[in-house]
Amino acid sequence: MAKKSAENGIYSVSGDDKKGPLIAPGPDGAPAKGDGPAGLGAPGGRLAVPPRETWTRQMDFIMSCVGFAVGLGNVWRFPYLCYKNGGGVFLIPYVLIALIGGIPIFFLEISLGQFMKAGSINVWNICPLFKGLGYASMVIVFYCNTYYIMVLAWGFYYLVKSFTTTLPWATCGHTWNTPDCVEIFHHEDCANASLANLTCDQLADRRSPVIEFWERKVLRLSRGLEVPGALNWEVTLCLLACWVLVYFCVWKGVKSTGKIVYFTATFPYVVLVVLLVRGVLLPGALDGIVYYLKPDWSKLGSPQVWIDAGTQIFFSYAIGLGALTALGSYNRFNNNCYKDAIILALINSGTSFFAGFVVFSILGFMAAEQGVHISKVAESGPGLAFIAYPRAVTLMPVAPLWAALFFFMLLLLGLDSQFVGVEGFITGLLDLLPASYYFRFQREISVALCCALCFVIDLSMVTDGGMYVFQLFDYYSASGTTLLWQAFWECVVVAWVYGADRFMDDVACMIGYRPCPWMKWCWSFFTPLVCMGIFVFNAVYSKPLVYNNTYVYPWWGEAMGWGLALSSMLCVPLHLLGCLLTAKGTMAERWQHLTQPVWGLHHLEYRAQDSDVRGLTTLTPVAESSKALPNTPLGGPSLQRQQWQLGEQNRRQEDEGEGGSVEPR
Repeated sequence: MAKKSAENGIYSVSGDDKKGPLIAPGPDGAPAKGDGPAGLGAPGGRLAVPPRETWTRQMDFIMSCVGFAVGLGNVWRFPYLCYKNGGGVFLIPYVLIALIGGIPIFFLEISLGQFMKAGSINVWNICPLFKGLGYASMVIVFYCNTYYIMVLAWGFYYLVKSFTTTLPWATCGHTWNTPDCVEIFHHEDCANASLANLTCDQLADRRSPVIEFWERKVLRLSRGLEVPGALNWEVTLCLLACWVLVYFCVWKGVKSTGKIVYFTATFPYVVLVVLLVRGVLLPGALDGIVYYLKPDWSKLGSPQVWIDAGTQIFFSYAIGLGALTALGSYNRFNNNCYKDAIILALINSGTSFFAGFVVFSILGFMAAEQGVHISKVAESGPGLAFIAYPRAVTLMPVAPLWAALFFFMLLLLGLDSQFVGVEGFITGLLDLLPASYYFRFQREISVALCCALCFVIDLSMVTDGGMYVFQLFDYYSASGTTLLWQAFWECVVVAWVYGADRFMDDVACMIGYRPCPWMKWCWSFFTPLVCMGIFVFNAVYSKPLVYNNTYVYPWWGEAMGWGLALSSMLCVPLHLLGCLLTAKGTMAERWQHLTQPVWGLHHLEYRAQDSDVRGLTTLTPVAESSKALPNTPLGGPSLQRQQWQLGEQNRRQEDEGEGGSVEPR
């Protein structure tokens, strides 16, 4: 399948369109980076590097992507944005940007990982000059892993407190309550002034026990970022429990995550259906759903509506974090990642839309009970999860049951996103280590160190001023600005440096046919323009960071936030400049050399010297019009039987493998 030079013993792959060096094998045939075929040893009698794992069942990959991409943003952010930006009208810009930006980049990241068989850093061996994209995604996903788990810790805390006959946030009189705490929820109580002769206007200055439980018991909110205060030990223990849970979900790699996601990715849908059935039976639920979908056509002319649609797509599709690339790298080379990407995108957006009915049926009930407009109770983010919904369940019969169900769903939605994010970070990290550094339990120790480091950083978020630190991370480190910057450069590198047609041939090499030309057009033109347009709009109209519409962050707090954002954004230009300045030759020679792909040894199975290349060899029948051009650099007819046998062998291994386990390629 490959030709070995008699002079230097270096393996090479022919094909004018696929120039670039291979990762050179070691003296005994072991690949330098540990990505070679199974069974190869390591120099000096060291432990052999295990082959890269693959999903035994493709459903493991689907479930892992669903678990990662479908998260809290689908439940607590999309419904609010839909209501805020014109109801059903918001679906127009949402769907358009999904078609132009979301789905093409989602497919790009998965297919790139599958083609290069590498994590978020080494995947950019396809164009080494822009390997800074990999480092940037590692920085972003590290930040995201660090602060995102705080939502799980808070949800776990609420879940534990739900196992009681009377919910602690339903009544006043606790040690954390103030004299201003009033247990007024129902409109008739306010109208009759049945509590201390207070009018409705006077009640507006009082505080709900739900808000006081959140701010004074869970957060123990201080005056600002400059007042960190002491640790909240109850929340710290919940945080520790979450990290321990994440560790044991990730420590064995896709062997463990492939099994766990079957539960963590599907059970939230069961809970959503149960909550929807309960919600639509409540009085006022229909009004809430109408508010959710009622179209306001005037909103289409507002730039903010389109910006919100774009940022929501990039958030909910988990683009730019490198985790999708890592998950795709565990696919078999011939997996139909094009079909998978379309299915996953539909599941993601469909979940967001469905969650809106669940959320607004509950909010409609709460608005009817309190006698206020839906806009008074509609919230997003932590405000929905830890204020609006806890307040709503206090109005329901058997309130602890519905509270426990909701927070259990919240925990599962965030948990699979968290451990897949950690998996993506660890995959990229381990791919950097040379084979000579491999040792037993390497993965387990790496995951433990990563979790421990993140836990130490998280301690700053469980103090009295921790919420201010959390918002800094949320607003800057993994914000729309950094993700848009990442997505823009991904498209530019693949479409204009490596070549859009060239990568379409690579995809055809994997799946057996060329995807819709729309993908190539989006990578080349539409998606970069959308990303840059939203990026510029966010930069021009950026506002100072404010917490709860009252606390304005100090200048040094804003500087810390921009430091978090720039620490990932500058990876791309700094790495590019560093490579160009240290390389030898003229600038044109440096550019040509540094943009040559570095192929892994796994490509030898699919690219070979063959003089009779007539067309694309596929494992599945396709129409003649879908076949690649005659000069596609995949093996020709002489390889057809070998590749067919390889595909049959993979399918037999899949049929014979145990559920959820992973077989090496």
